Amino acid sequence: MTSMFPPRRLLAVAAALALFGGQVPAGQAAPAARSAPDPADQSCPLGSFHCAPRPLNYAMCRPNALLEFYDPALSQDSSQRATAPANVTAQHVDSSDQSVYHLSGDVLLQRADQQLQADTLDYNDTTTDYDARGNVRYQEAGQLLAASHLSGNTNASRGVADDVRYQMLQSRGNGVARQGQMLDAERTRYSMATYSTCDVGHHVWEFRAKSISIDKASGVGVARDATMRIGKVPFLYLPYFTFPTDDRRKSGFLYPTLGNTSRAGFQISTPYYLNLAPNYDATLDPRYYSRRGPLLAGEFRYLVPGSGGQLNVEYVPDDRGKSDGLADTTGKSRYLVNFSDRTALWDGWRFTGTYNHVSDASYLYDYGNAMSQKPVYNLRSGAAISGGGKWWDASFGATTYENTNPFATDSSLPYRQLPYALFSAEVPLTRWLQTGVDTSAVIFRKPGYVEGQREDLYPYLSADFGSAAWFVRPRLAWRYTAYQLEDGYQDYGRSGRLTGTATSPFTEQSPTRSLPIVSLDSGLMFDRSTSLFGTHYTQTLEPRLYYLYVPYRDQGNLPLFDTNLMSFDYWQLFSTNQFSGADRQMDANNVTAALTTRLLDNDGVERLSASIGQIRYLSRQRVLGTDWTGSAYVAQLDLQVNDHWRVNSSWQWSPNSRAVEAATFGLQRRLGDAGIVNLAYHYRRGRLEQYSASAVYPLSDKWRLFGAWAFAPAIETNYELPRGTVDAMLGVEYDSCCVTLRLVGRNYVNQSYYGTKPIPGTNTNQRDNAVMFEIVFKGLGSTGGQIDPLLRRDILGYQ
Repeated sequence: MTSMFPPRRLLAVAAALALFGGQVPAGQAAPAARSAPDPADQSCPLGSFHCAPRPLNYAMCRPNALLEFYDPALSQDSSQRATAPANVTAQHVDSSDQSVYHLSGDVLLQRADQQLQADTLDYNDTTTDYDARGNVRYQEAGQLLAASHLSGNTNASRGVADDVRYQMLQSRGNGVARQGQMLDAERTRYSMATYSTCDVGHHVWEFRAKSISIDKASGVGVARDATMRIGKVPFLYLPYFTFPTDDRRKSGFLYPTLGNTSRAGFQISTPYYLNLAPNYDATLDPRYYSRRGPLLAGEFRYLVPGSGGQLNVEYVPDDRGKSDGLADTTGKSRYLVNFSDRTALWDGWRFTGTYNHVSDASYLYDYGNAMSQKPVYNLRSGAAISGGGKWWDASFGATTYENTNPFATDSSLPYRQLPYALFSAEVPLTRWLQTGVDTSAVIFRKPGYVEGQREDLYPYLSADFGSAAWFVRPRLAWRYTAYQLEDGYQDYGRSGRLTGTATSPFTEQSPTRSLPIVSLDSGLMFDRSTSLFGTHYTQTLEPRLYYLYVPYRDQGNLPLFDTNLMSFDYWQLFSTNQFSGADRQMDANNVTAALTTRLLDNDGVERLSASIGQIRYLSRQRVLGTDWTGSAYVAQLDLQVNDHWRVNSSWQWSPNSRAVEAATFGLQRRLGDAGIVNLAYHYRRGRLEQYSASAVYPLSDKWRLFGAWAFAPAIETNYELPRGTVDAMLGVEYDSCCVTLRLVGRNYVNQSYYGTKPIPGTNTNQRDNAVMFEIVFKGLGSTGGQIDPLLRRDILGYQ
């Protein structure tokens, strides 16, 4: 027998009785419990240095792990509930009482995406009381619910369900409860309840709580007397904890981090998050290190109109360990402060500031995370006001540095810039002609070294002629650099350090340098259709000529504030200066000839790129101190035959030394959808030679191995670089339907970490070890994600 009830009633409350219930957007696709993302669609392109994290993979879950009454034909559109009629079928309907309906025998009620089934159902249309008994089953777009008994009042949004089984179709949460109570439209309470994101009936982990309360208005759940279990074994007891039921932030404990390092020993971190307001929050992170004692860390973030920033503080009341560096820190209090702010001032202008400070140079060495952080040689602090317009940019500020290398003195720090001013502009004059200027004014400070101020003015005029087949780009510039050195400049040696001898190169207090810089860049681009191994390509041939003229100026009396000679590579063939900074400008009367060819497939993807070039010196290079007729030949090759193989290499061969000056080689091979192998070689004559390998190797759908290894053979060098194995990392990952486990160990050399000569009295040759364990409960969180940064850094293409 079929009947129809008013659409505003009857099924309005059933959805709220699921443990973590909620509606889904209209037209939502099939539930997540029955599907999983295709890992192949998430693969990172070969050669990418930064790969986006993959979404949680539920491929190991059973494809039909749903409560047995799930009806896939039911509508997924929840937006029609308010207007859709409620259709009722039952074997028997008694409506002798005009306001009370008694239904029995395979009762089925449907409205839009909602469906309720029971053996019997009583419904009072006047009071809106309802009572469903016997094999009660409820389904909607976002969840499933089964109970032995369901009763309540629709108008009061109140109800009770006994012997509950539930399943969330979008978030994968499922579990059971002895009883569920709907207190009102926003609040529910469950007794003797469980929760897990594992397959129904196959819980690898779950929470069991004496009571769980849900407040939809605040998005907060509260569990009391709760135990987390792995299998049947309880391993974590929480008398009281809160958790989010939606995407809103809330206060509560974050998941702990466990690890071990050579310098700090076993460590545990138990952070607590404070959701203070919608626009600011904080995190307190008490930690304990077995070799060093307790540490309290804190983070505060704020976002106000026009401004945002972050403050991080770490404090050690009493360090019980020892440091390998120059300073003795045993028994002392130690700390770290990091602060950053960005504030909009007025139209087009902003303030940016950073303040970084540690109690001593060994702090980051002793307390830094050896799994996820790169070495930090110094901390930079600064403040600047910057702005810009359509054709110009300007900034004014100051920068200081603090030494964080425990094996080096403050003499290793860069010069402080107190203050600096920068201005640059580029103004188009016509469609093909533009003019511009780059300027800077800086005061450089460094105790024990020559100090002073420098102004650098660099105006230019450039043009750009060409089409898709050719280009000609002339450029005329003038560079004027002026110094004002502090008194006593005669007492500093060539390195800029105080010597007190008469060998100082600084013969003027206000030296200057002025010279023109003229360049002409030109090239042609040819293309043709070709075929290789049965595949059609477009091949290009791109010859390029570059001429550079810079007259010689004697710069021996100029200090070196922020300038270094850069490593020579392919792009230096077309550079106006091989020095960074403004203290040195190379002279040049050079012609660069280069040739590039590419292979593009029918989709426009570059499958091959090969280039070779050399600089021919028409006159002797006096600033660089060479009398060669030509630079090293520089070649580079990038080859990606398909989406699984990639090779890249570069090579420099000098006709002057008749030797290879530098070489790199990299091979990348993707293994299925979850694995990758990298092989690399780096060489620079007299300075560096290193072999490295890294891989993520899938043993099965559930197991993956990952590792990285770097090896340096002995070579003649001016630096005491490490020999043998420099860095080794090995780890294993187990992935299942609802949990992922990772264990990683790392062994590395301190001296490689800092790259400095050994200092007497320091232990720079000691090897360090670090071990980290991470467990990810899918759909719930992880222990802190400390392993991913290491794997991303050491394994190219890791996801």
